[in-house]
Amino acid sequence: MGDRNKKNILNKVDSPKDIKKLPEGELKLLCDELRQFLIESILQNGGHFGSNLGVVELTVALHRIFDTPKDKLIWDVGHQAYAHKVLTGRKKEIGTIRQKGGISPFPKREESKYDAFSVGHSSTSISAAVGMAIANEDKKDVPQIVAIIGDGALTGGMALEALNHAGEKDLDILVILNDNKMSISPNVGGMRQYLTRLISAPSYVHFRNRGREIFEVLPKVRRFLMKAEKQAKGMIMPGTLFEELGFEYYGPVDGHDVNLLVKVLSNLKKTKGPRFLHVITEKGKGHAPAEQDRESFHAVKPTNNEIEKNTYVEKDKTYTNVFSDWICERAEKDDKLHAITPAMCHGSGLVDFLKKFPKRCHDVGIAEQHAVTMAAGLACEGKKPVVAIYSSFLQRAYDQVIHDVAIQNLDVLFAIDRAGIVGPDGATHAGSFDLSFLRTVPNMVVMAPSDENECYSMLEAGYAHKGPVAVRYPRDNGDGSYDKQKCGKMEIGKARILREGGKIAILSFGVMLGECKKASEKLDATLADMRFIKPLDEKFLEELSKDHEYFITVEDNAIQGGAGSAVNEFILNNKLEVKIKNIGLPDKFLEHGTREEILADAELNEKGILKSIKSFL
Repeated sequence: MGDRNKKNILNKVDSPKDIKKLPEGELKLLCDELRQFLIESILQNGGHFGSNLGVVELTVALHRIFDTPKDKLIWDVGHQAYAHKVLTGRKKEIGTIRQKGGISPFPKREESKYDAFSVGHSSTSISAAVGMAIANEDKKDVPQIVAIIGDGALTGGMALEALNHAGEKDLDILVILNDNKMSISPNVGGMRQYLTRLISAPSYVHFRNRGREIFEVLPKVRRFLMKAEKQAKGMIMPGTLFEELGFEYYGPVDGHDVNLLVKVLSNLKKTKGPRFLHVITEKGKGHAPAEQDRESFHAVKPTNNEIEKNTYVEKDKTYTNVFSDWICERAEKDDKLHAITPAMCHGSGLVDFLKKFPKRCHDVGIAEQHAVTMAAGLACEGKKPVVAIYSSFLQRAYDQVIHDVAIQNLDVLFAIDRAGIVGPDGATHAGSFDLSFLRTVPNMVVMAPSDENECYSMLEAGYAHKGPVAVRYPRDNGDGSYDKQKCGKMEIGKARILREGGKIAILSFGVMLGECKKASEKLDATLADMRFIKPLDEKFLEELSKDHEYFITVEDNAIQGGAGSAVNEFILNNKLEVKIKNIGLPDKFLEHGTREEILADAELNEKGILKSIKSFL
């Protein structure tokens, strides 16, 4: 940046009030310094990268024009709010993002008065904006409500539902589309910028509204003029859809021209009703590798070894890698296999599958409900769909799992990644509830592998099973034992004994087996790898109860309604003479941190498990 670094404009900014004091000519310099600050910080400490570099100018312009925190900025998806955090008093803490005790990687109301809405998932902002706008209708000093939606979030059906409602209610909200894939309009030119500035100006809005009033008494003429206006605007800008939903459409506009954004937003702040501003940005802007490879640079790992040391061992395969191996090999043998994912092709391990079988790989965008029901449709026509989805995202399609898949007992395999403790992304991404909400569903088989080989075998067994099946596994690396030659046939509903012991039986569900093994050796306890949450191996439990006084269930799922609860129900209903203790995730939302830190806080590591068992005996 040369001499610009000497300006140190970013050092003058501790709140949005400071942005408002800057001369107009320094706004671009502020954006340059802010972008460089983010590049250096995120590359060192890790976090969401590309999307944050793309919204620097938009963030500066928003805080320049709007009176935050009275005016509400709602970020969607929340991982594009790093620049917002820097400009709202959290610049010194940005290096702690995603670390235990540090700031959240997403907007969080408890963290700052400038975070209007806590969010980790996508497509929620417009619905929240509608609620806020309605709640503020009776206020004298009505705040501006602005929803910034981007990074694919507009593909979510919930966003379209909210647009439809907001337009019908004629609410005073501004929706800004951060279009960083140029999916709606591929080019931005001077003419379009000029037209956007023109049609957002108060004089144009007044003229248009006055024209509509004049022709109110001549319905046929008015309808013709309105239709002609929409068609004319539709030829030069892609806003007809939004106008049909009741929004006035403005754009597209260059999202990296901060002075232009300031002028447009200034005009729109004075305009009332449902407004839709289309902003074109470049994901990874300012960092050449991120500009060229947007997917890989969506988020980056830290380069600081002290931060990274408790994360993942690169020499071992992740469970996601195991899934990737399995689905490619199975698809070679069965051309009925189709893979479906809601915008998580890379994260769910489908990149290789997409390259090899492009016609059988369906990325439906951020539309979890559609993904599940689409799978049901494929199954009805004799295909074998595999839904690759994160645990916390499957929550969004729970109705479809029940109504469209389970009731019809369709052959759909759910490959559930990011189950259990996720770590740095915190509560919004923790897969803490899937065992609880899936085991209640009739016809559903639910399994949790304890290592990579079991994961492969369970995917094979689940695919062969007739009916809906869920295989849930974590984000993490396994223990390094992955060997496809050892991946034997998995019988549905069968547990196994790994260690014979005394009066205590530790029943481990899923990847908690490693910690349970350590505890079992110190207690001379029997260790069982339960494997299946539904169906439970009831005969196994009945036989085990004859030789043991205590059952200890351990899972990385919420205790309420989880795998341990299933064992409780079986013991109670069959009047087994055994005392039981459930160990799992506590009844609270987990903060962000490394897996090891969260396990320790939840007392789900060896030390915590031993403590819980000893206090129970």
